Amino acid sequence: MLSTTGLPQGAVPKLERPGPLRDRVFEALLELIVTRSLQPGQHLVESELAGHLGVSRQPVREALQRLNTEGWVDLRPAQGAFVHEPTEEEADQLLTVRTLLEAEAARLAAAHASDAGISVLEELCTEGERAVATDDVDAAVALNARLHAKVIELAGNTVLAELAAQVDRRVRWYYTPVARQRGRQSWIEHRELIAAIAAHDDRRATEVMRAHTEQTRKMYHEREKQPPGASGQSGP
Repeated sequence: MLSTTGLPQGAVPKLERPGPLRDRVFEALLELIVTRSLQPGQHLVESELAGHLGVSRQPVREALQRLNTEGWVDLRPAQGAFVHEPTEEEADQLLTVRTLLEAEAARLAAAHASDAGISVLEELCTEGERAVATDDVDAAVALNARLHAKVIELAGNTVLAELAAQVDRRVRWYYTPVARQRGRQSWIEHRELIAAIAAHDDRRATEVMRAHTEQTRKMYHEREKQPPGASGQSGP
């Protein structure tokens, strides 16, 4: 059963009181947006969100203000708060930057990765393949993010890691709608990437990562141009 906010009843855990409550409300709402439990364009009603999270309206109001400042929510006069609907240009700019950062991360990872680090990549890839096989989109999205984060960690460049962290959540936001369509092919590409890193072939790793991230960008744009349901795939 869905509430008027579109969230499954009981799906959102109540927040515990200890700690900086407004920050925790912000993080909870942001995660719901990133995972598209709250859809782009969806109206956000303070009282209903407060009820879902088990808090008063004040921390929700503060969180919505912060989400507006950071570009996740649009506050419209006399209408209220709505989840931001990304434009084609916004998506293209972010996913282009992601390609640049991650291609460089792959190159550095191929040069510096240890056997232990490569083993972690292989384990994450196996888990991701299992998630795809069971059609667990949420797990596949999370594992995709973890694998890419591990590549960035293995690159050993602190500045690059900080820049990548700034775009990580928005990358997840754009990736979630195409995760099912990318499906098994995405993890085949991950296997190719891991093989290049394990072989310490920095040129090949760069090429594979660039092609991999560009394919996600292309598919996102293709999906956005289709009318609802035209792809024949249900949303995650």
